[in-house]
Amino acid sequence: MKKKIKYLSQSGVFTKIVLPIILLVILAVIGWMTFRNSDSSNNLNIDDAKASAEEFINSNLMTPGTVATITNIEEKYGLYKLEVDIVSDVVESYITKDGKVFFPQAFYVDEMQADANVSADTGGQPATVDVPKNDKPNVELFVMSHCPYGTQIEKGILPVVTALSDTIDFDIKFVDYAMHGETELNEEMLQYCIKEEQGDKFLPYLECFLVEGNTSDCLAEVNVNQSKLDSCITATDSEYKISENFKNNVEYKGSYPSFNIYKEDNTKYGVAGSPTLIINETEVQSARDPQSLLNSICSAFTNAPEECSASLSTLSPGAGFGTETTANASASAECN
Repeated sequence: MKKKIKYLSQSGVFTKIVLPIILLVILAVIGWMTFRNSDSSNNLNIDDAKASAEEFINSNLMTPGTVATITNIEEKYGLYKLEVDIVSDVVESYITKDGKVFFPQAFYVDEMQADANVSADTGGQPATVDVPKNDKPNVELFVMSHCPYGTQIEKGILPVVTALSDTIDFDIKFVDYAMHGETELNEEMLQYCIKEEQGDKFLPYLECFLVEGNTSDCLAEVNVNQSKLDSCITATDSEYKISENFKNNVEYKGSYPSFNIYKEDNTKYGVAGSPTLIINETEVQSARDPQSLLNSICSAFTNAPEECSASLSTLSPGAGFGTETTANASASAECN
C-alpha cells in the first residue's frame, strides 16, 4: 500500500513543520472547507500556484542556507499536487487552487484503511510465502534511492549481507520509475556505476549515503575513482536515455520518469514499488530489522550455513536517511 511521507525531521530541513497528526487532520479539514467554498474565479493558474508555493515554503519553512524547489505540479483531487525537492528528499504536498492553504502531508483514507485491515488479518506480521530453496540463495532488492522505505530496508539488510557474505548472491537493483525527481535519477545512475565498475566500493558507499544522503562526501570517504565514475554515468545515460527521456517527458510511467536499466527484471517480477524483496525469484514480505531479514533469507537455503546463526538487531531502522531505529515499524509501507 502507498504511504505518503512527511517532511523528514532527520534531514534538519523541515523540522519547523513536523506536526502532530491531529494538527494535520485539523488542517486538512480546514483546507477542504476552504477549497469547497472558494470562488473558482480566484484560482491561480498552475505556474502562479507553483511560484506561490515555492515562495511560501522558502520564506517560512526552510532553514537558512537551504532552498526548496518544486520539481512537478499537477491537478489532483481538486487541488494542486506538488513534488517538493527539499535537498535531502522529494516530498509530496498539496496546495489549494487559490493558493491560500498548503498541505504538508495528505492522508489517503481508503489506502490507510486497507492497510489497517491487512494488519488486523495478519496480526501485524507480513504474509508468509513458500520460497524455493537452494544451496546459494539469490537475493534481489529493488528500491528507489530516495524512497524512505527503500532506504529503510537497505539499512536493515546491509548487516545481513555482511553476516552472510559470499554464501548468498546479493544485488540491489532499481525500480523502473523514479518518484523523487531528477535527483533520484542521477543518484541511481551513480550507484549503478559504482556497483558495476568499482564493486568493492559500492556497499561502503551505500552505508555512508544512507546516513545523510550526502553523495559528494561519501564518494570522497570511500575513495571512488571520479573519472571512471563520470565516464560510466555518461555511457549509461546515453544507452538508456535516462536524462533525455526525463527532460522530454518520454516513457513516463504515469507522472513519473522511467529508469530502464533494470526494466526486464522489473517486468519479470512484477515490481510495483520500493522496496520489493525477491529471494530465489519469489517476492517476499519481511520485517525490515536485520534479524528478520536474516531469517527470511536463511529460510531459502537448502541447508542453512553457520552464518545463519548470527544474532543481529531486532530494531527496525527508521524510514529515510539517518541512524534512528524503532521497535514498531510497518513492514508494508512503500513508495509506489
